[in-house]
Amino acid sequence: MARVRYQFVDCRWSLDDPDYGRTAYLAGHVPGATFLDVERDLSAPAGAGGRHPLPRAADFAGTAGRAGIGAGVFVVAYGTTGGAERLWWLLRHFGHDDCAVLDLAGWRGPLRSGAEAAEPAQFDPRSRSGDTIEADELAARLGELVIVDARLPERFRGEPNPVDRVPGRVPGAVNAPWNQDLPGLPPGELVAYCGSGVTACVVVHRLQLEGREAKLYPGSWSEWEQRGELPRERG
Repeated sequence: MARVRYQFVDCRWSLDDPDYGRTAYLAGHVPGATFLDVERDLSAPAGAGGRHPLPRAADFAGTAGRAGIGAGVFVVAYGTTGGAERLWWLLRHFGHDDCAVLDLAGWRGPLRSGAEAAEPAQFDPRSRSGDTIEADELAARLGELVIVDARLPERFRGEPNPVDRVPGRVPGAVNAPWNQDLPGLPPGELVAYCGSGVTACVVVHRLQLEGREAKLYPGSWSEWEQRGELPRERG
């Protein structure tokens, strides 16, 4: 039987402070953990596709390999505000199912400060189909899908806030805030979105643990709000 190597990956992240994750990692992390940044490593540059578009397969392969992720490596991701679940989702999307999410608050081992480099690995991406949905298809299937909004309630209601340029939500969506217990959701084909496709991965992960699969709308509200022809709800 082939030997399995474990690689911890620190994905701590804050929407309000782009330097928070690396600062927290350098101050203290699980020994041997590498660091991947949501903004720079787990997303493509912001643009028409939203604030955190999915990275290209080749770019993610290089990122994963530098973090020590490849064949025969079981990844343990931990982080904040959806960072760990974003890595979990991307690994599955690119064909690497050997990943778990750890709540760092439950870690009882030592922490180590400073930077660490992992043994480089070869990551061969095998993009999965059918686990995402794009804006046009989502708009065409309103009323048919169970659409889950992972943002906090005030943003879901469309109240003015410093994040959403155009407050509102996708019509017919139900609210399942990423930082609360998952509510009961009706049967049907599930789609999860949030502000920019990061905290929605928390909901997708929780649903997967319950035995339900959900598609991710990667652009999420940060893409939807840019397209004036798409319908919106508030209240």
